[in-house]
Formats: sequence, C-alpha cells, structure tokens
Amino acid sequence: QVHVVESGGGLVQPGGSLRLSCVASGIVFKITQTAWYRQAPGKQRELVVSSADDTGTVYSDSVRGRFAASRHNADYTWYLQMDSLKPEDTAVYYCNINTLRGAWWGQGTEVTVSS
Repeated sequence: QVHVVESGGGLVQPGGSLRLSCVASGIVFKITQTAWYRQAPGKQRELVVSSADDTGTVYSDSVRGRFAASRHNADYTWYLQMDSLKPEDTAVYYCNINTLRGAWWGQGTEVTVSS
C-alpha cells in the first residue's frame, strides 16, 4: 500500500523560507510524475510545480524563481524549497505522486506566512 506523507510546514514571516518534504513508501510501479499542489482557504487546489522525465520541472508563474523542487536520489523523498515567502503563499501544501497504476496524495502540510 502506498503512503505519502508531507512535512515541514509552519508559520514563517514574509520574506522567510521553509523546506517541505514528501516521503513516499510502498511504491512498486514506475513514477511518471511528481507534483506539489496547494490549497488556500476558500480557494481551489492549484498546481505549484510538477516534474516528469518528458516535461522536466515546470513551476507556476506565482512561484517561479522563489520555489525549487528537488528529489533525494537515494529514496522516495522529494523537497520543495520555498524562499521569499509571501502572505499569498499561505495554504495547505500537498504532494502528488503519479505512477503507471494510479496517483496518490498526502494529507498535506500547512504553511502560514504572516508577520
């Protein structure tokens, strides 16, 4: 059974940084795409960044140049480095793992950017 767990969220002041982590276990099929989404209060879930072999890493306009997605090569761990955070980055951030047999989500980690 696949489990996806995000961590690293918290309260940070505007201009600050956070690094989110996503750890997946139980994956036996080839991963076709990984992505980070976020959902702000009262808004729809939106794509932040996606990574795939054929498309590379694609960032949303709102985070390009401030956020950086990466993967730990040794295991199923992904990171989202978030710098120069703004109040509008406040949201619950979700990790999404897509394989040839399905897609899995974590429970989310909450990020609050406020002074």
